[in-house]
Amino acid sequence: MHNVRIGLIGYGFSASTFHAPLLGTINGFRITAVSSSKPELVKKDLPEAVVESDPSVLIHRKDVDLVIITAPNEAHFPLAKEALEAGKHVVVEKPFVLTYAEGKQLINLARSKGVLLSVYHNRRWDNDFLTLQEIIGSGRLGRVFTYEAHFDRYRREVRDRWRERGIPGAGLLYDLGAHLIDQALVLFGIPQYVTGDILSQREGAQADDYFHITLKYGRLRVILHSSMLVKEPGPHFLVHGDKGSFSKYGLDSQEETLKGGGRPGSPFYGEDPEENFGMLVWENKSGLTVRENVRTLPGRYQDYYKGIYNSIVSGAPSPVSAEEALNVIAVIECVQLSSSEQRTLPFTL
Repeated sequence: MHNVRIGLIGYGFSASTFHAPLLGTINGFRITAVSSSKPELVKKDLPEAVVESDPSVLIHRKDVDLVIITAPNEAHFPLAKEALEAGKHVVVEKPFVLTYAEGKQLINLARSKGVLLSVYHNRRWDNDFLTLQEIIGSGRLGRVFTYEAHFDRYRREVRDRWRERGIPGAGLLYDLGAHLIDQALVLFGIPQYVTGDILSQREGAQADDYFHITLKYGRLRVILHSSMLVKEPGPHFLVHGDKGSFSKYGLDSQEETLKGGGRPGSPFYGEDPEENFGMLVWENKSGLTVRENVRTLPGRYQDYYKGIYNSIVSGAPSPVSAEEALNVIAVIECVQLSSSEQRTLPFTL
């Protein structure tokens, strides 16, 4: 088994909840170094890892093959650039970067160096999204004409953390919006037109905490919505086709399981409680309307890093290409411009 030695930049919520636990389940990965200002937290979880206070020192360590960047969004571009220039494989936490121009520069640099560049769009492996893909692919909905995805929360008070400060890359659009946009592009590809509405609704909010996006594909409408002021969430997914409809409440369970110390391979990992199963209403070949609860497929966040390992070791395609992640940034930029100009814009790459 080929060992891939990992340098992890940042050890906040994302690294400690998602990346480090998942990496620990993949044979062939070994976290050798972590860049963090809180060495005691790192040593508690990863006692064998070297802790570096300076991410540049970590990047240039000879015992690091793959650099995983979980620093604040504004730091993604300079850190990824430095790591690629050092000849390291790179995984960047979503969102990829802040601008399309930055992403293009990194993609060209990775190509010139012959190294992997990927972005951690883990919610492609959410249990409900995997289930939705299966249902759409089965044809039971027929041709899809309306797709709605909501990722809402209820947090009345503005927190003192970088994601909610008035700095580049903060706010809900770059955070939850990146997830919803990536899922929509996986399902439907590049839109023809984009309409965006971005707001800061809470008292004292410095960053956006609401967005409503419409992606237009001919007669198909894709609606992506998020707000921090939703006390009673509606369906997470609501999809209508010319043969049926699918609705799904609740969010994927993997984040809560990982926060509680569970790991892939644990009993019930990635599974949904029965009360969160989706409802499929469709017309069968006999023309009869069928209503059925659809058991949610298990979530599989670990599949992202299995794919990364295979990409590095055997040259398999990346589970999330940098080009795909760059398309998400292009949509975000178009949404921002649409919102500022209060009009629908054609989408071009």
